[in-house]
Amino acid sequence: AAVPTGGLALLLGVLLWAPWRALHGAPLTELSGDQDFQLFLQRNLEFTRKIRGDVAALQRVVCDTFQLCKEEELLLVRQDLDISQALLEQCHRRTFQAETCFSQIRAGLRIYHGSLATIRDLLPGHAGLVETLQLDMANLSSNIQQQMEDLGLATVTYPTENQDPLPTFSSPFHHQVGGFFILANFQRFLETAYRALRHLASL
Repeated sequence: AAVPTGGLALLLGVLLWAPWRALHGAPLTELSGDQDFQLFLQRNLEFTRKIRGDVAALQRVVCDTFQLCKEEELLLVRQDLDISQALLEQCHRRTFQAETCFSQIRAGLRIYHGSLATIRDLLPGHAGLVETLQLDMANLSSNIQQQMEDLGLATVTYPTENQDPLPTFSSPFHHQVGGFFILANFQRFLETAYRALRHLASL
């Protein structure tokens, strides 16, 4: 369906008003801020929802297998663990910046893609699900990079190999709790990324 002219003008106005710094010199006709951009958002909202579902499935396995289910009961142990948490401060509505938000989502996906190796070691019987999850994350990151390039936004290409050292754990219990928090942090990260994409879709 064609976008009404007024709606398209409004959408383009919002896109130009928002801090998409690299867009200022682009002719309006070249912006993918109409159906292509909406299609990208809808497709990747679905993708993010699928990834969230797979992470939730792994969280249930950790809960059932190790009886690690409630975060508040594990906070003291967490202090002893070196678990990184990817930041998405540019994706919150108050400080929203599309270019840096997209870059932060991609950087976070890269961090969690690597740290999921910890989950694969922890749950060898579910290695297939972990690998599917990693493949979906790589595809989501690639989709975002492609869309940023289509919009003329600055992109950062990360090496495909994971260069961040994996967390080390002093005991099997710490490994289990570490896996719990990696999944919990990743789920929060995905919720923020999902809200950011939904926010863009509602503009």
